[in-house]
Amino acid sequence: MDTKAHNALKKLLEAGNREKAGVRSTRPALTKAQLVDYQATRALAEKEAFEAAMKVARAEGAVTLTWEKGYGEDGFIQRVELVDIDALAKLIGVDTAASRLERAAVQFSPLLEKHPVLSVVLARWASLKKVRTFGPEDAQDWIDAARIVSFMTATRENSTVDEPIREVSARLFKDSKRIENLSAPVDVLLTGDVDAEIREPADVWQEIGLFREEQPVRLAGRVIVTRTRVTALLDEPYGAFSAPSVISLASNPKLVMTIENQTTFHGEARRRHDEEILLIYTAGMPTPAWRSMYVRLLKGLPDSVPVYHWGDIDEGGFRIAAILASEANSSGHTLQPWKMHPDDVPMDRRVEARPHTLERIQHFASAAGWDALGDEVALAGFTVEQEALR
Repeated sequence: MDTKAHNALKKLLEAGNREKAGVRSTRPALTKAQLVDYQATRALAEKEAFEAAMKVARAEGAVTLTWEKGYGEDGFIQRVELVDIDALAKLIGVDTAASRLERAAVQFSPLLEKHPVLSVVLARWASLKKVRTFGPEDAQDWIDAARIVSFMTATRENSTVDEPIREVSARLFKDSKRIENLSAPVDVLLTGDVDAEIREPADVWQEIGLFREEQPVRLAGRVIVTRTRVTALLDEPYGAFSAPSVISLASNPKLVMTIENQTTFHGEARRRHDEEILLIYTAGMPTPAWRSMYVRLLKGLPDSVPVYHWGDIDEGGFRIAAILASEANSSGHTLQPWKMHPDDVPMDRRVEARPHTLERIQHFASAAGWDALGDEVALAGFTVEQEALR
């Protein structure tokens, strides 16, 4: 088929896709404005090749043609109107958006119960919108993302050790870099929300226990920690250990505080390392191995020891808080917020938040047992990271 004609018919197909999806109200057609390249041709052979392709499309029942008045088919085509989108798609060898969506829906069907957010993904695709740059032609990427989540969830149930991302990728897909290309769909599956704040890939992988380079757990305070080979007072300003090696506390701190942000943790460790408290750096989203260690430490403490979390006042910060609150609760403790109230944030440090972000903050605050705080943040209408408060 003539290249110009093929490109023109492909544009017509795209217009037909928009009409089918309800995002275009006018009847799909190529008007004189879209046919300007064809009408500007001075070579008879090029004109005839273009028109021959259009006549084939007409013969297949895909389009109707309107010719220049007074010249009939000796003149130029003035309008190409779409009649049958499926016939046109077959002729030019391109799938319709509807057929791509139908295939994706069939592929997603076994996953919808475990990942209902995929229904929202399909709905977005039905209106010709991408989800994190992925369209229905990328359905296999979402299937692979679900496989990653399922595999790592099962792994977490049987192990407290995080795993190298490329080793797991090679094991699952025989491609050591496959998983690293799927952070966006994995993120959506984990958050259950296509409109959630986009997280850094490292935070996504940490949540399910994958790492590029394993990071040690950092602990600070004047407390004695029992590890696999030694029981000792923490170094100053902090100590760093493999999470599985940290077994329990051999002394009772006056409080336990997790800190999301590295700069904040280092500052607090330098300032408070001689106090009988335990500060723990979460490194953003804590990994499964980190969370197992956290539970081990808390289970050995009296109920009277307060447990706090100091995180970012944004969707990610409250999502981390909800996960930590669940782990603290499982060990018999109640997690409390530290410096996460709107009153703790100067007016000039506040960043206006989207309504959807505020709804998500309320959701995760409620999951953490902090309903009142979530309402206060939503009312204040802003987010802020810890770095901005220093």
